Amino acid sequence: MPTFPGVLEARRRISPYLPRTPLFSYPQLDRLVGTSVWVKHENHQPVGAFKVRGGVNLISQLGERERAAGVVAASTGNHGQSVAYAARLFDVRATIYVPESANPSKVQSMEDLGAEVVPYGRDFDDARERCAAVAAESGRRYIHSGDEPHLIEGVGTYSLEIFEDVPDLDVIIVPIGGGSGAAGACLVAKTISPSTEVIGVQAEAAPAAYLSWKARSLVEDQMNTAAEGLATRTAFELPQRILWEQLDDFVLVSEEGLRNATRTMIEATRNLVEGAGASAFAAALKIKDQLAGRRVAIICSGGNISPDQIAELFSVSR
Repeated sequence: MPTFPGVLEARRRISPYLPRTPLFSYPQLDRLVGTSVWVKHENHQPVGAFKVRGGVNLISQLGERERAAGVVAASTGNHGQSVAYAARLFDVRATIYVPESANPSKVQSMEDLGAEVVPYGRDFDDARERCAAVAAESGRRYIHSGDEPHLIEGVGTYSLEIFEDVPDLDVIIVPIGGGSGAAGACLVAKTISPSTEVIGVQAEAAPAAYLSWKARSLVEDQMNTAAEGLATRTAFELPQRILWEQLDDFVLVSEEGLRNATRTMIEATRNLVEGAGASAFAAALKIKDQLAGRRVAIICSGGNISPDQIAELFSVSR
């Protein structure tokens, strides 16, 4: 199981390679939510998403045999970029399996980082199942996007930074696809500030993690969201075990809510924000009465939105 001391070790391990990301407030977001809101800008990471923290923490610890054999992973984009970035840092061969409909900007980024990208299947879980089979056949190290303690400890480092900047925080709202970011936030928050609530958010159109959290057992469901970072149809065991014990609440948001939140965040923060990266803000808007008078951090988990997605997003009438 990942631990809080493991998060502290991860920060020491990744700090030579990754910058501390900013935590900014914006009057427009404060006004819309009706309380004090800070945005943790993980979209400022070198690959535009938080997952790179976990990738660097894990790959930096591989043994010589694992590095020589290479690594494989499955991803809709950001986990794959994380693995590709870290593999390049430590001279490890990486192959990433992606859905056939994967975001072309993210695919190009993985290839530019030196990874081999293999399109397979209709969605993330098809690609993930194929990737696991290839890893078993080849003996290469399979880096699961959620069931990896070193990934969870790595991404938990952004929550350390949040509490250093705003120690008296009342709420953290975290996007959940596989759940590594939320699991890391729980480990940190419940150690440093047990009274701080950690709230997860997922798309209504891909609610497997939410349903698993409610049922306290792993559930498979539909996957019809356009938000790639939330697009999983199965829940992951390791993050869920942490979320079952430590996550305070879980919110589902609509596709329209995600689109509106993405547009607003791009306009208000002058940053590129992808759908999953805006989901915490969408949740804050949905539960703003519950947040009144509280100090809230929302995780902008990624900014890897393609030009075509931006054009479509802003062509929709409001």
